[in-house]
Amino acid sequence: MSESIIHTEQLCRSFGMIKAVDGLSMDVPAGIVFGFLGPNGAGKTTTIHLLLGLVEPTQGKASVMGFDTRSQADEIRKKSGALLEFSGLYERMSAEDNLDLYGRIYRIPGPERKARAKELLTHFDLWDRRKEKVGNWSRGMKQKIAIARALFHHPPLIFLDEPTAGLDPLAAAALHADLTRLVANEGVTVFLNTHNLAEAEKLCAQVGVIRKGKLLALGNPDELRLREGGHKIEIIGHGFDEKTLTLVRARPEVKQAEIRNGRLIMDVHGEGKIGPLVTLIVQSGAEIEDISRGRESLEDLFLTLMQEENQ
Repeated sequence: MSESIIHTEQLCRSFGMIKAVDGLSMDVPAGIVFGFLGPNGAGKTTTIHLLLGLVEPTQGKASVMGFDTRSQADEIRKKSGALLEFSGLYERMSAEDNLDLYGRIYRIPGPERKARAKELLTHFDLWDRRKEKVGNWSRGMKQKIAIARALFHHPPLIFLDEPTAGLDPLAAAALHADLTRLVANEGVTVFLNTHNLAEAEKLCAQVGVIRKGKLLALGNPDELRLREGGHKIEIIGHGFDEKTLTLVRARPEVKQAEIRNGRLIMDVHGEGKIGPLVTLIVQSGAEIEDISRGRESLEDLFLTLMQEENQ
């Protein structure tokens, strides 16, 4: 695993009686897209604010790129990029001028600003429209130029808070492709807040799942499916009834079983052997014609974790 670019230890932040972030401990490797997953109000945005040093923790500590978030927040913000709740674009200015202004703020020399603007605008397929006022652009195009601006000064780390929220599927897919290329070409680490599970499944090498401020799971999506989730088994046949369900539900490896459209659907832990289950089903008097297996989706895992937390 790569060296951690973000490290937190029992990080907490309360607002009155509400614990927005509650004992968050995690490490984020460098050079990946890290997905921070959770429903609205889970504490995702507060976590980014803590990591950027925009708010101080109530308890615990965190470091970003080796800098302490309490005492070295200015260095973190200087060396990272961020697209938070608002894009902060100057809508009466052109795309090119928005990027140039940002480069001036970072005191990047003129020739370097021009070259970087062309590089990023070309990457995001916006070069031909660089003279247009961004206020006339679609939401998807505005998100692209906002991300380009966050990347303008070559930060090793960028924070994106729900960057595809409100985008149509085509615009979201284009932004996904752009982010994937950026990580590959520039080696940037992306800390991605999202509640879009399909987005996380497509983009993220590692994910953390948070709810009510608490980290419920952390790791590679495939590893989490096996550790926290499991696999689905679908059996096609005849004679499935309550006796069949009672027998298979009694097995320790079966999390859930139901008869759906004449098929027996089971959620099982890990990748256990299917032989004992087949034997039980046949003993119940049912006939088996076909068996298919598939891994749990990230959405299945997410819903499982949310349900467990509610119990």
